[in-house]
Amino acid sequence: MSMVACTRRKALILGQIIRDYKSNSGRFTSVYTYRSFSSGSEENDVVVIGGGPGGYVAAIKAAQLGLKTTCIEKRGALGGTCLNVGCIPSKALLHSSHMYHEAKHAFPSHGVKFSNLEVDLPAMLGQKDRAVSNLTRGIEGLFKKNKVNYVKGTGKLLSPSQVSVDTLEGGNTLVHGKHIIIATGSDVKSLPSIPIDEKKIVSSTGALCLSEVPKKLIVIGAGYIGLEMGSVWGRLGAEVTVVEFAPDIVPTMDGEVRKQFQHTLEKQKMKFMLKTKVMGVDASGSGVRLTVEPAAGGEQTTLEADVVLVAAGRVPYTTGLGLEDLGVKMDKIGRIEVNEKFETNVKGVYAIGDVVPGPMLAHKAEEDGVACVEFIAGKEGHVDYDTVPGVVYTHPEVASVGKTEEQVKALGVDYRVGKFPYMANSRAKAIDDADGLVKILAEKETDKILGVHIMGPNAGELIHEAVMALQYGASSEDIARTCHAHPTLSEAVKEAAMATYDKPIHM
Repeated sequence: MSMVACTRRKALILGQIIRDYKSNSGRFTSVYTYRSFSSGSEENDVVVIGGGPGGYVAAIKAAQLGLKTTCIEKRGALGGTCLNVGCIPSKALLHSSHMYHEAKHAFPSHGVKFSNLEVDLPAMLGQKDRAVSNLTRGIEGLFKKNKVNYVKGTGKLLSPSQVSVDTLEGGNTLVHGKHIIIATGSDVKSLPSIPIDEKKIVSSTGALCLSEVPKKLIVIGAGYIGLEMGSVWGRLGAEVTVVEFAPDIVPTMDGEVRKQFQHTLEKQKMKFMLKTKVMGVDASGSGVRLTVEPAAGGEQTTLEADVVLVAAGRVPYTTGLGLEDLGVKMDKIGRIEVNEKFETNVKGVYAIGDVVPGPMLAHKAEEDGVACVEFIAGKEGHVDYDTVPGVVYTHPEVASVGKTEEQVKALGVDYRVGKFPYMANSRAKAIDDADGLVKILAEKETDKILGVHIMGPNAGELIHEAVMALQYGASSEDIARTCHAHPTLSEAVKEAAMATYDKPIHM
């Protein structure tokens, strides 16, 4: 035990002795211990603060590389925001709500008819909760298998090698490590004029557990989260209006694909108010009244809803970690500055995932975690941020990797574009789900693929062929001359590649 830890422990025990003495009318008790304080592992090679996708993956990988590892997680359930109140539960509800929507609107055309179709919301939410619970326990099992020490509590850096943890049991423990990784993720971005109560004004967390389907839902923010959760409740019967300050939905998306995507969502009865600013909210009545005006200024109007979802983005979670006291550098929007090895300016302290620059995506955090501990172990880590895919899990899904057409133009690169509509794909027609397209951008001279954008069923799975292509510097002809099974949706990728370097067959 270090001198600091030993001194602190003695002080806590002395405090307990004095309290015992006073509470026992001046008599000492026979045993003097401070039971809510325990000393953590003395010689960890790696200590990870945060048990989300970046943190738990980093911890497991570190242990697999032979490093003695402890992971600290304040939630008491591993998986972070993604598993507990983000990626996993939202995808569970997206799937369940899609099944209901298909049963109501698409099954009859396939010859499947029945009466008395209804939504059992408690059962739907229960299925979502079981998925989360099973996966959380699964990660705990992986910790045990890989011998990762798991501490449940809130960690704070006392030094570059020491973390104080206020445990969920109410005590405090000190965890020591040669290398400390900050993997605390991100939190909901709040809006000053809109207080979230998780009842009538909810974040993405509250939107996952509404007790009933709202008649009217207003979503503030037209990004991934807002559109996904709007889709869930819209499919179940809510009238959904999306309010967005920017002139477009999902601003990082390829412009052509974005326009077609918005049109598809509008066909699903989702309404959009773009270039619109939220001025205030009144939740004093039975519902919520939202005051909005044009982003450029102008006449105010009032919108009414049963529930308002605030989905204006996320911010790095760095509060209360002791980073300022250690002098860890952060940028103007609160992200921790790191070098190519994920090292901060304080030796021995690292950071990964949503707290550092880059896309706030679970799979990006996982890649950061693996690369970071590989560097710590003396190996070579690697993350190619140009090949990190993004997926919007609505229906149809929208997935992309690499550059958008707008970005390619801005770079001044001569390029070719190849497109193929799902409408011309035999599998999409056979399953009666043919809304969407595949779009490929390639450098004109070399035919090297620069970006791929897919809107359609299973786009989130199909995109990984494109990820591999970009990772290994493939050309559109490489994909076009690769045999794809028939009939599959992936043939649309092949045909789009053919359209990029020559001509497609089926269009």
